[in-house]
Amino acid sequence: MHNRLLVFVAAFLITAVPIAAQAQDKRGMFIIGGGYTVPNSEVSDHLGDGYNFMIGGQANVTPNFGIEGLYSFNGLGDKQISIPVFDTPADTVGTPTDFFASMNMQYGTVAAVLQASEGKVRPYGLTGLGVYYRPIKVSSPAIGYAPGYCNPWYYVCYPGGFVEVENIIGERSSTDFGMVFGGGINFGALFGELRYHYIWGPTVEERPTVEPIADGDTISDRKANGQFLAVSFGVRF
Repeated sequence: MHNRLLVFVAAFLITAVPIAAQAQDKRGMFIIGGGYTVPNSEVSDHLGDGYNFMIGGQANVTPNFGIEGLYSFNGLGDKQISIPVFDTPADTVGTPTDFFASMNMQYGTVAAVLQASEGKVRPYGLTGLGVYYRPIKVSSPAIGYAPGYCNPWYYVCYPGGFVEVENIIGERSSTDFGMVFGGGINFGALFGELRYHYIWGPTVEERPTVEPIADGDTISDRKANGQFLAVSFGVRF
């Protein structure tokens, strides 16, 4: 799937360059691109790397200042975690069982863009605000008794109990505000850029647990803030 997306983006860029070269000086520009997304800071311990795809537009108020609106889909890779599973609550020795956390991130941002107006190589910087939607699914094929587990990046603090393990964490999602900072270079009609996203996530409240298994020090109330770096390449036309 990732390879097909990259092939599609590359083919689009090749065919769109002649059109984009003619339209790069217009007041309005269409933006399309894709690349690689990496969780940053503590988030990288809980979520995997993935790809991104973006589509949007930019209105140039002046040759050096524009306003950008962008939608992006980011598919992040699975992250494997291991939690001991017990046949009954009275058991003292559990069987290490694999859990898999998968997540994608979708967002819409509005950003102010400062850009060089002349030359084949034109650097630019941007900053703005956005709304971020982050659904996550944690699953496992095992069945048994699981102890309490807390992880704010998965938006859950589970108290423990005898249930189907694949439904312990289940599916969660969070929609939050965030900020984006970035910059890049326009090469004629093409561009390459780096964006940093910071998201103010929800607070995951601590709950009473039975024989708690904490992921690091996340047993206490924590904020599920998100930090991501995205490297992208695309075309403006």
